[in-house]
Amino acid sequence: MSDYAHPEVLVTTEWVASHSKDPGLRVVEVDVDTTAYDQGHVDGAISWNWQTELQDALRRDLAQPIAFEELLGKAGISPETTIVLYGDNNNWFAAWAFWQLKYYGHEKVLIMNGGRKKWLEEKRPLTSDKPSPAATSYKVKAANAAIRAKRDDVFAAIEKKSGAQLVDVRSVDEFTGKIIAPPGMTETAQRAGHIPGAANIPWAQAVNEDGTFKSGDALKQLYAAKGISGDREVIAYCRIGERSSHTWFVLKYLLGIKDVRNYDGSWTEWGNLIGAPIEKGISAAAAN
Repeated sequence: MSDYAHPEVLVTTEWVASHSKDPGLRVVEVDVDTTAYDQGHVDGAISWNWQTELQDALRRDLAQPIAFEELLGKAGISPETTIVLYGDNNNWFAAWAFWQLKYYGHEKVLIMNGGRKKWLEEKRPLTSDKPSPAATSYKVKAANAAIRAKRDDVFAAIEKKSGAQLVDVRSVDEFTGKIIAPPGMTETAQRAGHIPGAANIPWAQAVNEDGTFKSGDALKQLYAAKGISGDREVIAYCRIGERSSHTWFVLKYLLGIKDVRNYDGSWTEWGNLIGAPIEKGISAAAAN
């Protein structure tokens, strides 16, 4: 991990096994499968439900500041707490939680490299015990708008009013318009395709078979091959924002690209948006 721009944001499964119950540290599991935690988890870990706790379903938005404060306070987290995140699907929603924590200004956030997959493959112990931390009073900082893209930022990019590069991290079939959403996923859009000019670099290409992130050199080659070299702002998107959070993490923390935003509205917004242009197939810009 030494060839990453910010290796300090990653910890190994071995490190977590030794430190999961340290004072001042809180391990949090965030899974696509919201039942996975109950099937067994890292000793000392709590669970956050991405469907009910990390979003505001009524507003179709991120968890609002007050709700986020209550979530962290209930977990016994203070601004000084180090939060270690992990989850299934190679840390999809762990990365989403990481991005939201940074959006609301929490400084000490780490990701367990390899996530739940690597922990299970190594046959590390699981427990069904659920911690009951003493509640705290948590206050979020002002939202960090510099790491979040909204639809106007995307329009500015495709209309060449900004120099931002778009990265679509979905599968090739989603990007080309063959399918609208991965099988079994319920959040969808009226139209299939991608945002004009976006480069397709599926999020999964950034990880190894065991769920850990690829080396810094391998990641540089992956993104440079599609024109993402860090000299311009990058906006990543997917379908609902969790896979693009994963890519946002890779670009910002592992490759050290300064200006990276996550468009969490992603395809469920853009694919339903009146007046928003789309493309299908592989465009010349996306292929280069």
